[in-house]
Amino acid sequence: MKMLGDAWSLRILYALSDYPKRFNELSREVSDICPVTLTNRLKKLRTAKMVTRREETVDKLSVVYELTDKGRAIQPIVNEMNKFGEKFL
Repeated sequence: MKMLGDAWSLRILYALSDYPKRFNELSREVSDICPVTLTNRLKKLRTAKMVTRREETVDKLSVVYELTDKGRAIQPIVNEMNKFGEKFL
């Protein structure tokens, strides 16, 4: 709970559940989060080994964030929490 105790981290994990995303994609999907907070939470999730940061050079240098095996292992819990929120909030 200490690692995932804040709503932003859970929302980021949920946003990454479909496929890897760039910072701006995450920022749009996790609405109302300021860039500094998103950066801090991504660092926290990387330190916890839930998310990885990968540099791509398709057209230009870009950074992509994706779930690790550890991050994917918690997805069923995050998905159930999302269902609960949709139903009761």
